[in-house]
Amino acid sequence: MSSTSFARHGVVPSYLLARLAESGRFPKAAAAARQTLTAGRPPFRARIDLSIDENGDLVAQLSDAPNRTISDAGNTQTLPGIVVRTEDDGPTSDTAANQAFDGLGATFELLLSAFGRNSLDDAGAPLDATVHYGVDYDNAFWDGERMVFGDGDGEVFQHFTASTTVIGHELAHGVVQHTANLEYQGQPGALNESIADVFGALTEQYLLGQTAAQATWLIGAEIFTDAVEGAALRSMIAPGTAYDDDELGKDPQPDHMSGFVRTTEDNGGVHINSGIPNRAFALFATDLGGNAWERAGTTWYRALTGGLSSAATFTEFADATVAAAGAIDEATGAAARRAWTTVGVYAHERVPGSDRRVD
Repeated sequence: MSSTSFARHGVVPSYLLARLAESGRFPKAAAAARQTLTAGRPPFRARIDLSIDENGDLVAQLSDAPNRTISDAGNTQTLPGIVVRTEDDGPTSDTAANQAFDGLGATFELLLSAFGRNSLDDAGAPLDATVHYGVDYDNAFWDGERMVFGDGDGEVFQHFTASTTVIGHELAHGVVQHTANLEYQGQPGALNESIADVFGALTEQYLLGQTAAQATWLIGAEIFTDAVEGAALRSMIAPGTAYDDDELGKDPQPDHMSGFVRTTEDNGGVHINSGIPNRAFALFATDLGGNAWERAGTTWYRALTGGLSSAATFTEFADATVAAAGAIDEATGAAARRAWTTVGVYAHERVPGSDRRVD
């Protein structure tokens, strides 16, 4: 699939860029936001793991390995740019290139270690990224083939490559593309965005060794400058609280179906309404306790890869997760039902695929 035919999924939603474009407080950021909004959309590897067995003998095992290539667009909007780092190279003098390289690797490790998935397509697909895209470009996006990072305007947005959750989020769009391929509109689109946030959060938690209770559940905590009154782009555990700034406005995400936003903007509110399934996952993971990439992450991954319709609604995805959770054990299934009930997707706890309530 070519990048010209694939709707790119930027981590910064268009409604936030549109608000920023009108800013008087941040003139450089306003110009950058206008430019960002109007910009054009533009082999297997293995590694050897060495260990010592109980007899003191050296054991060598082959395992899947990432195949990363980082390119530099040189502040143009021409992709892919000039290659600056591959798997065969050490760190460069460019911090953004090194951060992108490390973030791609962290996402690969989560997919492989937690879900047994070999890259985005489960067949060792190369992980490609381009840094320094455009001038003051206020976004990072997946274009169907690669990760692309702008540098930000320096007034509001900065260092998109510094955020592991942003990198994990964008690469997760590649996983969705190769599995359920959820439509990027309305509820399926909001699920697409939410699943990307889930993988972004899990990538960071796996990298840092954090439990669900220790995690911040913030997406993009590193990309705002200190001038912004806000912690991150989104909060999965508390949607609607990530930022509240005089220029950017207040985080519009609902945390319950009672606040579901019906709009023609943002592809039917894909970045807004994703707060509802985001909170369901965060509640599910913290209810289970321990590492979120284990039972909770496995549940979401199995639902995504288990024949989910590309037009899935929140209820259909909830049903798929409850079924996947119940296949793990009864307690996990009950926790999934509680999470979806708490956010109002289930008005009452019920058996997936039926109208029978569970008392």
